[in-house]
Amino acid sequence: MMLNTALEYQTAYLLLGGNLGDREDNLRKAIALIAENIGSVVSISALYETAAWGKTDQPSFLNQAVAVETNFPAIEVLDKALEIEKNLGRVRKDKWGERLIDIDLILYGNEVIDIKNKLQVPHPHMQERRFVMAPLAEIAPVVVHPILGKTILDIFENITDKLDVKKL
Repeated sequence: MMLNTALEYQTAYLLLGGNLGDREDNLRKAIALIAENIGSVVSISALYETAAWGKTDQPSFLNQAVAVETNFPAIEVLDKALEIEKNLGRVRKDKWGERLIDIDLILYGNEVIDIKNKLQVPHPHMQERRFVMAPLAEIAPVVVHPILGKTILDIFENITDKLDVKKL
């Protein structure tokens, strides 16, 4: 008898963003590589134009949330996302600085993961950032935050962040 060693599928929610080059094309390329390397893309939000956060003296970002059905563990999803960033020309310089592409793992099923200095899921600041919650609320309104116990839509509707985020 053979044992099934494949992991069960999980829905991973990723936030993509970028503020350099052809922002829309960079997001499109990232989504294609996510589908190729991480799993089936099952939902994609609209594009959101967002003022820069944290380091404000830079061009505005385009952000987009993506839901992916994957059988890779969360740490591998992160590693594959970082490899996609690198393949698309991402160079890490300044924290919150300009970038061609950024791919963050926001949620992974209903799991809570904390691997020191490597991965925290749910993303520890997601509920404080309008540019994360607006596209995520569009594609995952009824998903429950595994720590806060509130839906994504409820968190978004009560967010205090006033950053300018426009749906395109």
